[in-house]
Amino acid sequence: MNKYFYILSIIILTSITFGCTGQPSGESLDIKGSDTLVQLIAGMAQTYMENDPEADIMVTGGGSGTGLAALINGEVDIAISSRSITTTEIEIARKKGIEPWEFIIARDGLAVIVNPDNQLKNLTQDQVGAIYRGDIANWNQIGGADQEITLYGRQSTSGTYQFFLEHVVNWQQTRKNDYSPKMRNMEGNKAIADAVTADPSGIGYVGIGYVTDKINVINVARDTSSEYISPLDEANIENDLYPITRPLYQYTSGKPDKNSLLYAFLRFEQSEAGQDIVRRAGFYPINKADRAQNQEKISAIEG
Repeated sequence: MNKYFYILSIIILTSITFGCTGQPSGESLDIKGSDTLVQLIAGMAQTYMENDPEADIMVTGGGSGTGLAALINGEVDIAISSRSITTTEIEIARKKGIEPWEFIIARDGLAVIVNPDNQLKNLTQDQVGAIYRGDIANWNQIGGADQEITLYGRQSTSGTYQFFLEHVVNWQQTRKNDYSPKMRNMEGNKAIADAVTADPSGIGYVGIGYVTDKINVINVARDTSSEYISPLDEANIENDLYPITRPLYQYTSGKPDKNSLLYAFLRFEQSEAGQDIVRRAGFYPINKADRAQNQEKISAIEG
């Protein structure tokens, strides 16, 4: 898969500002949040503005929680998030007179990655969780070399951090657990991928768009009686066969105006051209259920 596609050449750290094109013209958008999504959305913005010279779109990262907090505080037009908004966040938003509107922009198979020298191919979802809880601390406990496992993960403001904690670390657990205190908290997906590439003892988790041919991707099974599934096959994500599949979200402050740049950009992202950018970024397009959910919102805006 092509992971670091053309937009890397236009990104400076996690912040990009474009001055560009427009129907409607002369408007601007501030978009903030998930570091998993920031490169993808920057690519969307760049392509949109190539066709709308008067639009001005800024895309910044900082984490899903940071983006959602900025939306709730009225600081941005769109929050990008690799996890769904929480009940608590919705309650806080409503107290401030904001009703978050949810759109699904892409699909991700969150990849569990190891160093190329690590010959391990398959793990169950519970084994991955046990590794990140610290219950499995040496590769020889799961058929690997006699070597202590080095854990790489995200920072707590990351939606990926929260999603992995809920859906892997605490999956089928009778009590709420946390990550091992030995986990190294990295600032972004690329930082995790780079660390695992350089560390023979390392394991990490990254959005599928950050997988490169320099790391090994683990096949994951829901349990010991299930098939081991790769996140590299789009059909496994489309059909929800891969256990760590997730939607990738955008949130707006209430219903967008149908004559606004905000609405035009949202429609572009969900169009065939927008979803082609999703594929080129190494992620997966929205599925039938996602399109139906988005269309319900679109119909409300246009109705």
